[in-house]
Amino acid sequence: MPARNIPCRLGIVGGLGSLGAADLFFKLVQALPCGTADEQAELIFEQHPFREGARPGDASASQNGRKLHVFDMIRAFESRVDAVVLPCFISHTFIDELKGEVRLPIIDLMEALRSDVARRHPGVRRLGIVTSDYVRGNGLFERYLPAGTWELLYPRGDLQEKCVMAAIYGPQGIKTGHLQGDSVELLARACRDLLDQGAELIVPGFAEIPVIIDALRGRGIPILDANRIYASHAVSHPALQAARPFKVGVVGGVGPAATVDFLAKIVRNTPAGRDQEHLKVVVEQNPQIPDRTDNLLHAGADPTIALYSTCKRLEACDADVIAIPCNTAHAFVERIQPYLSIPIVDMLFETVEHIRSRFPDRRRIGLLATSGTVGSRVYHDAAARNGLELLVPDDESQRLVTAAIYGPRGVKAGFTNGPCREELLSALEALVERGAEVIILGCTELPLLLQQSDDFPVGGRTVAIVDPTDILARKCIDLGKPAAGQESLAAGMEWTRAALNGAPARC
Repeated sequence: MPARNIPCRLGIVGGLGSLGAADLFFKLVQALPCGTADEQAELIFEQHPFREGARPGDASASQNGRKLHVFDMIRAFESRVDAVVLPCFISHTFIDELKGEVRLPIIDLMEALRSDVARRHPGVRRLGIVTSDYVRGNGLFERYLPAGTWELLYPRGDLQEKCVMAAIYGPQGIKTGHLQGDSVELLARACRDLLDQGAELIVPGFAEIPVIIDALRGRGIPILDANRIYASHAVSHPALQAARPFKVGVVGGVGPAATVDFLAKIVRNTPAGRDQEHLKVVVEQNPQIPDRTDNLLHAGADPTIALYSTCKRLEACDADVIAIPCNTAHAFVERIQPYLSIPIVDMLFETVEHIRSRFPDRRRIGLLATSGTVGSRVYHDAAARNGLELLVPDDESQRLVTAAIYGPRGVKAGFTNGPCREELLSALEALVERGAEVIILGCTELPLLLQQSDDFPVGGRTVAIVDPTDILARKCIDLGKPAAGQESLAAGMEWTRAALNGAPARC
């Protein structure tokens, strides 16, 4: 049997107008195709009344509380539904704000109305709009039904207040449960005014109006059933991934200064002209993650659970990828990646790829890193896979590197000049004397002592210095570009799968 093009689970946000939401739910059930239970969509209706003023549709009404209420309800639907139905015209005035912050697709009520008018009423050009002062002032209908294609008409003079607003919010209005009598007559009067102005079709801008649709049509008013149109649109709407800004999750605190340096590099390398063009970043700053080198070399506390826990919190914060600005921590990636639903961007893979592309004729690579990173051989493996020879410091030079990082006047103690830099330069010179053509700053604190350079002078020669933190920052920026980013991420994940001996890195 061919798959139907409908979301299998729909969440209905109720409570913003109980009658309208209930009417939509009923019409959703009617719109669903008949079949066995296995073939039908699942509807989850949540009615959490929103405490608001008596007239939330007033032009000056604050919608701040409504925005946060709707956001919380949509987030509560995550993992339970595939798409959200939002039967509230006021809420659709800020739908773009919601879409930017939630994973779930929100099925667009206004797009459903626009599509229905264009498809089922192709000859109609003059539309009468019956909506609240707030929606009218917001220009919601003008955005979806633009001038040039349609002419929008609204009730004249005081009919908006005396008929429309009173019929919905008044003491005898629909919101108080009065579905006959004055509420119907008031709305009918407003609709007739629109017809007198030349409207060919009435489009309601309240979810409550379809509840009394038969009474209005019985008075000869050509009015759309917005809830039925929305329901039909929802059950035929593909459950697509919501379009939202790309978000990078950062495992911070390993170490703290390196985290700040990494974030600065993301900002500095992003081609942005305004705040909104930068990446979304969430940081879990966890300096209590046990020391990676101490575990690898001296059987110290295992950081696996702490790293995994930090990554899971980033996962829960809707990160799309995880960046770990710590070289030594990458020795533990193979332990945690198979249990995450989002990928860790492999800094080692990206560093080696950078060297291959930028310095294709250089094969001897020197590594300055913690003893844990050197001992774990993670860079050895990455280099070997790409036909590069990796040179590591001898014992004396490695002691200098360790002192530059961990010493009492080392970079982890907050020093960025003096003995720590001199110790690092001595170790670097020793690698160059042995033939290193490119130097990897394989500890994320080392770029605080030496900057990345294509032609760093050493003893009458020049050598390239590569900063994996900067490379990782640039890769995260690239991943935020939809097409190219996903392709390059796929390549990195293939390398990770190979490194994990076939263990699937799910993403």
